[in-house]
Amino acid sequence: MADTEAALGNAKKMTIICTKGSLDWAYPPFILATTAAAMDVDVTMFFTFYGLGLLNKDLKLKVTPLGNPAMAMPMAGMHMQMPNMVGMIPGVTDGATAMMKNMIKKKGVASIEELREAAVLSDIRMIACQMTLDLFEMDKKDMIEEIEIGGAATWMECAMQSDINLYM
Repeated sequence: MADTEAALGNAKKMTIICTKGSLDWAYPPFILATTAAAMDVDVTMFFTFYGLGLLNKDLKLKVTPLGNPAMAMPMAGMHMQMPNMVGMIPGVTDGATAMMKNMIKKKGVASIEELREAAVLSDIRMIACQMTLDLFEMDKKDMIEEIEIGGAATWMECAMQSDINLYM
């Protein structure tokens, strides 16, 4: 633990702005947040725009193959890169999502729901953007209970005291 603390230096607070709500974009903020919390970093996550959906009780996350030319999936012993235009074909998003969820399960990777629960258990502060709630006519009752509502100023207060600020 002493080596970890020495490597961190002064990095004891971190904020993450979560702006994307797809399955593939949900992993980085939750993995980084829970890892940092396990390393005794005080973490605040601010969910805005499409990232706000990650706080819904019932998650229906999908992969985003359209506009993701780097997406390569392991198939038949190699990695097949999907041409960007294929993402426009009806059913491709659902197929890519099913493949990704199957790989996640097969490889024993935690689900977003499990990572979110780990964030709750790790006392990670999760703030839902009030403006986005209003803009998209969303209701806090549809979201997990362990969140708070706040605006940009709420995040700024945390960010100004943080050693690490990430935007995802």
